Amino acid sequence: MTEQRWWHRAVVYQIYPSSFMDANGDGMGDLPGIIERLDHLADLGITVIWLSPIFASPMDDNGYDISDYQAIAPQFGTLDDLDRLIAEADRRGIKIILDLVVNHSSDEHPWFVDAKSSKDSDYRDFYIWREPAADGGPPSELTSYFSGSMWEFDEASGEYYFHQFSKKQPDLNWDNPAVPEAVHTMMNWWLDRGVAGFRMDVLDLLGKDVDNQQLTAGPKLHDRIHTMNRATYGPRDALTVGETWSVTPETAPLYCAPERDEISMVFQFEHISLTFGEPEDGAPNGGKWNAKPVDPLKLKQVLAKWQHALAGGRGWNSLFWNNHDLPRAVSEFGDDSEHRIRSAKMLATILHGQQGTPYIYQGEEIGMTNVRFDAIEDYRDIETLNFYNEYGDLGWTHAQRMAAIYRNGRDNARTPMQWSATDNGGFSTGTPWLTVNPNYRDINVAADRADPDGIFQHYQKLIQLRKDHDVLVYGRFTLLLEDHPTVFAYERELNGERWLVLGSFSAERTQVHLPAHWQNTLCQCLIHNTSARGALGQTLDLAPYEAFMLRAEGNAE
Repeated sequence: MTEQRWWHRAVVYQIYPSSFMDANGDGMGDLPGIIERLDHLADLGITVIWLSPIFASPMDDNGYDISDYQAIAPQFGTLDDLDRLIAEADRRGIKIILDLVVNHSSDEHPWFVDAKSSKDSDYRDFYIWREPAADGGPPSELTSYFSGSMWEFDEASGEYYFHQFSKKQPDLNWDNPAVPEAVHTMMNWWLDRGVAGFRMDVLDLLGKDVDNQQLTAGPKLHDRIHTMNRATYGPRDALTVGETWSVTPETAPLYCAPERDEISMVFQFEHISLTFGEPEDGAPNGGKWNAKPVDPLKLKQVLAKWQHALAGGRGWNSLFWNNHDLPRAVSEFGDDSEHRIRSAKMLATILHGQQGTPYIYQGEEIGMTNVRFDAIEDYRDIETLNFYNEYGDLGWTHAQRMAAIYRNGRDNARTPMQWSATDNGGFSTGTPWLTVNPNYRDINVAADRADPDGIFQHYQKLIQLRKDHDVLVYGRFTLLLEDHPTVFAYERELNGERWLVLGSFSAERTQVHLPAHWQNTLCQCLIHNTSARGALGQTLDLAPYEAFMLRAEGNAE
């Protein structure tokens, strides 16, 4: 039996601060803007807010390049604003977790500025430096996730420094004991200030072995996480979730099995990787940019595999469709045109019925969609801009590159929150840092919440069901209709209570033959996106993107 923890019942809402709400009219979202909208989140029912980075940063990578871990970026506000946000959220029963970005810092962090000043700097070994290769070039041919080499030459010292992302994001050297010591001190400073935990950026990279070119999940990784746990968040019962692209069902318990004292849960991306095609030669993240349609059969098999992998106390799942790096859920997995509302509700139902902690990305609760800007100049994301330039050199036309960006560019998730049909979607009275999706006139919080059958209300009901019913939190998961190509159905069972959760990923009407133990069953319909169902027969005729949760009440005969 799974040991019960407070975050098992949590529902997390991710805020991308630049794009959530601008309170001062400068075009950039900020902490006072988040405070203004806390009642919206309290009404939704979420219990945790995850803030993407708000720390001081030159914003080369939208805040994932931190120049001061204990200061707030001025465009977001002040430390006093964050203290006020923590207090106001707490008053509404909501906790705050921060984005912990400690695989790398900004090249403008004082540590790196000092490290670059001299080979004799006390901070030189905070980063990874190597002599040039015999030909004077980079020490290895490793390619950055953001294009180009992972090595940047420093003319002053005649050495290269290592960076897995932008050259303005030098990797920290976790082999130097002073690095984890400084990081732990910083983490405790934030925990003492009232934050409830951390989302841990690219956590599996902290164990990198650069010389042996093992950059993910290296041999020292788990010792480093365990040490971090004991020195900081572990004794405080904080929520921690690790971004771990390399994790598998077999390795996930190494991170999140309770007895290992590492983290609460991992973000696994196997279901996201199902959308990736074959990578182009010589191009990083090629599979992402050469995306393919989602196969619902493979999707449900992957999600079910993870449900089974971490069941019975072996760990804990994080449940999500999208985040600040990924396409909008309804555009990627549903239908963002004719069936937008119904498919958004279907995705929500399927996600929140599983075992794990659900994560809602800002705007998901109203079915916000991907954006299609005509000009590359309208995009702001460094990865997107690098892709556009690099793939042009590889021979891709403008139309091909824009189609890839429309599908998987990170700015799809970063366009400002659509609060109303007023100018700029009610996000800002100024000029937004990134253009609002033009469909804000039709898709916005005010319109959706005014609709008694809106997406927001569906999320409200789902979140309340999790709060009211242990079966959704701790019940056994069993996949049903395993071979059906478009219907994802599963059962949750706890102490004799049985629920059926079903969602159709098809835009066509679909008929399914129910498993024998659900045939001729009288049910209570707890939530649906079309019409309520009661007694079940032997088959179901499903509407496009239909979804529901039913509780078995007895025999219908």
